[in-house]
Amino acid sequence: MLPFHYAFKIKDIASTRSFYVDILGCKEGRSTKTWIDFDFFGHQLSAHISDQRPPLDYCGKVDGVAVPIPHFGALLSVEDFIQIQKQLEKNNISFIIPPQTRYEGLPAEQRTMFFLDFSGNPIELKAFKDIEQVFVK
Repeated sequence: MLPFHYAFKIKDIASTRSFYVDILGCKEGRSTKTWIDFDFFGHQLSAHISDQRPPLDYCGKVDGVAVPIPHFGALLSVEDFIQIQKQLEKNNISFIIPPQTRYEGLPAEQRTMFFLDFSGNPIELKAFKDIEQVFVK
């Protein structure tokens, strides 16, 4: 499967580079004065400077928890999920939805956590107990 591409708004290049490279461990790609690309767990993110970023809307309801829409993220191994969680905690990144297990005991059991980048973009990282269950109904 080929990687996806996602473009989103940020407030500045410096803080965005710091968050995605120094905290999340993403590899930096190309950049200019107004945008920067990252290898986001095998996918291409393109962050573009804008002074018009929309407010968060917690209209999503998943397993009884209100989640911010829109958001983006990645599916990780359990080991990588735990490593990123520790890195976020080490850097005092607040969770808007703390790390937790969703659908415990069911085929879709997964760890999930939500946090904001330095521009206020919500990110969700997940780790399925069984990755084969991602698309199973």
